[in-house]
Amino acid sequence: MNVRPLSDSQLLNDYLSGNRNAISKLIDSHRKRVYDYIMMMVKDADVAEDICQETFIKVVKFIDEGRYTDNGKFLSWVMRIAHNQVIDFFRQNKQANKVGESDAGFDLLGTLKFSNDTVEDRMVSEQIERDVRKLIEHLPDEQREVVKMRYYNDMSFKDIAEQTGVSINTALGRMRYALINLRKMIRENQLILS
Repeated sequence: MNVRPLSDSQLLNDYLSGNRNAISKLIDSHRKRVYDYIMMMVKDADVAEDICQETFIKVVKFIDEGRYTDNGKFLSWVMRIAHNQVIDFFRQNKQANKVGESDAGFDLLGTLKFSNDTVEDRMVSEQIERDVRKLIEHLPDEQREVVKMRYYNDMSFKDIAEQTGVSINTALGRMRYALINLRKMIRENQLILS
């Protein structure tokens, strides 16, 4: 004897009629797809789990408040709520994590700083800075310009884009290629930057 699973509409009607188990069945039937979507976006299992739970809390709240009209597209509606939750997460994260490279303890080429500088460290740093400045002069004009504006003039990519008359993506791309080229030159010249 084949038993067909209840449809989303049937489970919703059962829940609204007082069957509290129906909402659990409804959530369970879609939980994996919702979680997988969130995980694909945030790439962190704990964060995905939290957002998934928040999504279904909102789903139940909206249903209880009568803010969902069943039109046969329950999963699409849930996915839209999940998507909005992911966007909210990234917005909050962006505000909370405005940290510059130097604030995070990293320098121009991504090396970690561990302690306060000694006189010897400062001398080595100055030599490294001179070496890096020389390498920067060997970059193509557009890349050199972006590096100097970003690291020597402390300009944002938005300001760099406006001043050079290109899009922000182009400015970011030039910086990316400049760093790739710098790392390549450092390897080729066997410089030690530590």
